[in-house]
Amino acid sequence: MARLTRAEQKALRPTQILEAAFEEFVLHGFTAARVEDIADRVGVTKGTVYVYFSTKEELFAAMIQHAASPLERFLKECKNIQGNCVERLRSLILLAYNEMSGDKRLRELLRFVVSEGTRFPDVVDKHYSDFIEPLIIHTQDILDEGIKAGEFATGPRASARVIIGPIVAMIVEMIIHGDRRDLNVDTYVAAHVDLVISSLVGRG
Repeated sequence: MARLTRAEQKALRPTQILEAAFEEFVLHGFTAARVEDIADRVGVTKGTVYVYFSTKEELFAAMIQHAASPLERFLKECKNIQGNCVERLRSLILLAYNEMSGDKRLRELLRFVVSEGTRFPDVVDKHYSDFIEPLIIHTQDILDEGIKAGEFATGPRASARVIIGPIVAMIVEMIIHGDRRDLNVDTYVAAHVDLVISSLVGRG
């Protein structure tokens, strides 16, 4: 494999720093994580890190945005789901579980948002507006379309927040318990989908 040029190495440096920062923040949290340890992971000096990110707070905020990049792909996949409203809603729920529960980085991202939210309210607000709100809006659009088409019953049950909530709850459980407990995720997911679809099509 050809060695990278100095220009190519320099272009990769911010991403390398963000990846290293993610690992350090996961291990130690924001307060205890040290910029010099992040620099050591990359093989650069502490001063080099500050060339790209002027403060530890700025580095953390950029790391959150970097770690959230899989959510951009997830939102695009949600919008590309085909079928009638019942099929699209079922697929969206299953896709959300697969992406959120199957990706440790996304689980850690949620943990950062919860644990450091009061310290970085602007970061949390941006995370919500960029990722959570679009997911809620898209889910609600499917529900509203299904009601209009006669596929779904109307009423409080047709609420995107109610449907998305159990997904977040499961991820929080996974963050709390890790691998120490068998959370029966497959059964939980099947039950959630069954409850949602049965209720909305008038069988519940």
